[in-house]
Formats: sequence, C-alpha cells, structure tokens
Amino acid sequence: MTFFMLHTYRMCYKAFMLHFRSVFNVFFVYVLQLSSQGPTHDEIDFEFLGNLSGDPYILHTNVFTQGKGNREQQFYLWFDPTRNFHTYSIIWKPQHIIFLVDNTPIRVFKNAESIGVPFPKSQPMRIYSSLWNADDWATRGGLVKTDWAKAPFTAYYRNFNANACVWSGTSSSCAKTNSVSAGAWETNELDAPGRRRLRWVQKYFMIYNYCTDLKRFPQGVPPECKRPRF
Repeated sequence: MTFFMLHTYRMCYKAFMLHFRSVFNVFFVYVLQLSSQGPTHDEIDFEFLGNLSGDPYILHTNVFTQGKGNREQQFYLWFDPTRNFHTYSIIWKPQHIIFLVDNTPIRVFKNAESIGVPFPKSQPMRIYSSLWNADDWATRGGLVKTDWAKAPFTAYYRNFNANACVWSGTSSSCAKTNSVSAGAWETNELDAPGRRRLRWVQKYFMIYNYCTDLKRFPQGVPPECKRPRF
C-alpha cells in the first residue's frame, strides 16, 4: 500500500498507528517514509527489519539529504510491535527532525547547515508505506531468507494524521491560510521530560548509531555527530 501526498518543507507531522502480523521474516515494513524524487532526493525513514522467531524486532531509522543517506540509527522497542497498534510519528521542521514512538522521542536530527551538512527542506515529499523484501541484507546480514510459505504478509493502519503545508503547483497552502501561524514553526522543541525520555531510549534501546561507528568512518564521523543532540 502506498500513500501519496506532497508537502513543503516547513513543517510536516505524520502519525499513524501500525499493527502487523508476527509471521513475517526478513523484509522491511516501511512504517513511514517521506521521500522526494530523483538522484538527489531527500528521505526520512521509519523501517521495521524482519527477525527470526523469538528475536526482537529492530526499528531502523535513516535520513537522506541530497541523495546521501548513511545516517542509520537502530533500536529495539520496549514492547512487541506485533501485538497491538502503536503510534509512529515524525516532526519535520526547519530546525530539526524528531522521530517518536507513542509520543516518546527516540531520535533527533538537527539542522546543521551552518557547518555544511545538507538538511531536507527544499524538496516536497511524498508519503510511502509498503512491505518490501530485503532478504539480501536485512536479517543477520542477509543470511536468513524470506520464507514465502508464510505469505501473505500483512500490515494494518489506522488513525493516520497529517498536519502540514500542502504544495500545489508553485505555492504552499501555508501562504494562503493563517491556520498555521508563523510562530508555530518555532514550537515543538523537546522539553526537559522529552530530553530525559530521549536519553532513556538511546541508553537502553539503541543498538546501532552511525555516529559511533569508527570502523565505518575511519577518517572521522560525519560533522553533525560532533554537535550536541539537543
């Protein structure tokens, strides 16, 4: 299933609840993917990696700017995502991108254009949600292949919500209405409880952070990794 919607960069808050069957292994469930088009596309990803029976599910996040990704952070969740619906959200603003699970922040990608790091802001995004086979690498580095005998693989969605500027032709809906005031773009910073929750998630549930992978970046981690998280 694929959802299409075009938005401007200024603010994009996406949330919907997801429930999927636990019978699948070794492919992505694209819970939420915002992506523009072309070789220099921008992209913001929520992805579930398949697993072996009994192993935790991995929530994989990534941010692409100008066609370049390699900004993965991965998490175990503090619940079994196959047992009930949960809410997965993205707040996308000029200052930052915040990934949330059940309103708990798990990741912040800050705008670091001041030090030369591109930030997704000028390309309208479409929303994609799909099941995608990735058994060439997703589970144990591709050692475990998809068991197609367990098909069909299913995911269920409800309560989809979008609060954003909609791009139409050459103009944005935010230029035509006062429904979202200019000051609203400056809100939704993480407060003290949000920062504490983010630290809790990253301390106990983060299993991979590209910013600490010195083998992958022997010449030094990307410049945005050297800045404060908040």
